[in-house]
Amino acid sequence: MAPGAEGSSGAAMAATRLELNLMRLLSRCEALAAERRDPEEWRLEKYVAALEDMLRELKKQSSKPAPELLNEYSRKVDFLKGLLEAEKLPSSTEKALANQFLAPGRTPTTAKERTPATKTVHLQTKARCTGQMRSELLGTDALAADDSEELNIRKRKGLTSDEKQSAVELDAVLQHHQDMQEKLAEEMLSLARSLKNNTLAAQNVIKQDNQTLSHSLRMADQNFEKLKDESDRLEQHAKKSVNWLLWIMLIVVCFIFISMILFIRIFPKLK
Repeated sequence: MAPGAEGSSGAAMAATRLELNLMRLLSRCEALAAERRDPEEWRLEKYVAALEDMLRELKKQSSKPAPELLNEYSRKVDFLKGLLEAEKLPSSTEKALANQFLAPGRTPTTAKERTPATKTVHLQTKARCTGQMRSELLGTDALAADDSEELNIRKRKGLTSDEKQSAVELDAVLQHHQDMQEKLAEEMLSLARSLKNNTLAAQNVIKQDNQTLSHSLRMADQNFEKLKDESDRLEQHAKKSVNWLLWIMLIVVCFIFISMILFIRIFPKLK
């Protein structure tokens, strides 16, 4: 086999091995996310960080998978990352709202799965957040461990009215947050439109001022040119006037001088 063929075969095997490792780790992360974990559990966060690194390396490979499959991997990794970030939020309401914006995977990770594991994790997380919000609304979040059996008995007996009431209150809270978000979005949109209109108005005013200023500058240049021409004409006219005056004075002086000589010749000196 040629050296080039061996190199390309090794690259393909490396890429396939990397993809298999990513799929295995992704399946492990989905299994961990489906479990009820302790707040101090650190493995899932480290595994997700390793998934991100492996996904970046997989995208850099020459023989990388199809773009649809890469997008699916990215979608699942982003879902797990968003799930971890949502779990760090302080209140159950914020967790529920954050979980609503998560997008689970569309296809199963392994052949054993009938439905995508991320979709199952998404449903479990939403149900868990809903239960936490319901517990906060009913005031059962501060119950001790000894009362857990009593709580289970009450659940088995089925308090239909309380469940309906809590569901209604939960829907009211979610609807209130949704209304607040819509109102905030409308206000931001209105402010953006107002800012756009003010910007356009200011732009038009500045444009008109620039046009007026340009017209004034052109008029000033024209007036300066006219003033310069008139100054040159006046200067030339003044020079011409001075020249005529000199000639007139010379003629007058010559006329007086000739007249005196003629006067002396015509009228001799009396004896």
